[in-house]
Amino acid sequence: MLTADDLRDLTAFRQDLHRYPEVSRMEAATAGRIEQALQALGPDQIVTGLGGHGVAAVFNGPAEGPTVMFRAELDALPIEELSEAAHRSTIPGKGHLCGHDGHMTLLMGLGRLMSRARPARGRVVLMFQPAEEDGSGAAAVVADPRFEALRPDWAFAIHNMPGLPFGHSGLKAGAVNCASQGLKITLTGKTAHASLPETGVSPALALARLIPAIGGLGSGGVLGPDYRLVTITHARLGEAAFGIAPGEAELWATLRTMADSQMAALRAAAMDLARAEAAASGLGIRFSYHDDFAASVNDADATAHLARALDALGMPHNEGDLPMRASEDFGRFGQGGTRSAMLFLGVGEGHPALHNPDYDFPDTLIPLGVQIFHRVMRDLLG
Repeated sequence: MLTADDLRDLTAFRQDLHRYPEVSRMEAATAGRIEQALQALGPDQIVTGLGGHGVAAVFNGPAEGPTVMFRAELDALPIEELSEAAHRSTIPGKGHLCGHDGHMTLLMGLGRLMSRARPARGRVVLMFQPAEEDGSGAAAVVADPRFEALRPDWAFAIHNMPGLPFGHSGLKAGAVNCASQGLKITLTGKTAHASLPETGVSPALALARLIPAIGGLGSGGVLGPDYRLVTITHARLGEAAFGIAPGEAELWATLRTMADSQMAALRAAAMDLARAEAAASGLGIRFSYHDDFAASVNDADATAHLARALDALGMPHNEGDLPMRASEDFGRFGQGGTRSAMLFLGVGEGHPALHNPDYDFPDTLIPLGVQIFHRVMRDLLG
């Protein structure tokens, strides 16, 4: 188990990560800190640059057995932190306001235990993945040719969760996070002098009609197999000038479904509406896709392993509010035959919410998360 010295060191490590946040695909210094800390633990292998800035450490057991992966995220958010803590962010406009600094620390705590006692069989992979917040990281790691040699039989993750009582977990088999994708629609016409708008082709009315039409494709409701939600997140029309009738417009929408199989149909419906409106208005149109998250679906057997670990540790758990609307790219690791599951570990009912400017991962959660991971590892690998 972790010692008092371990907890002191891990707390300092977490707070140091918190001071120096880096956003998705820019996590070079964070990855360097992780690699340096892992080197001190003496893993059998360290792989760097996975899918960008990803880092993986491998601890081998002496006998053949399955590969069990535990995953954390490297990236922070492009949000200004509002905090008086001594370890607050030193980088303007960026902050670890989702707790990924804490998740990395949980894996580092597990690594400390692995350094003292390897699994009896198989191997443990500690995966520090990049770019979770924009949905690109797990997909990039899985697509990296070197990942095939690390591909796990089992994959587990913990995400901290404000709103749940401290130390309680939300856990269920099946869908736990929605799939989502950002769709950007660009309409192109022709600018004109504001005194002669009829000499141009304005996208103004088309944009005005598309906002409610595309938003109406998914109104939310009860989370279930047919759940669809479309959120209009941004719109832009022309230039910020009084003398120019607009010639271009952008509409940004986040599409959300409960299952990956529903996303293609929702995206096609939104694009068909936009194409029809562009054609009727004499406008050109183009599309681009962003922040592409697969649904996260907990495998029943992997979920059972987490539940048994929680029960053995005397930690309460239930399905809580799962599944949730929010997306999480851990679902990518559950594709291709890997049995994966994530649990949501409560940090307190009154704790600031994820992505709030005053959020901070509670260091008192570190030993609980490490215990859960270690118990799962022992149950699977001895």
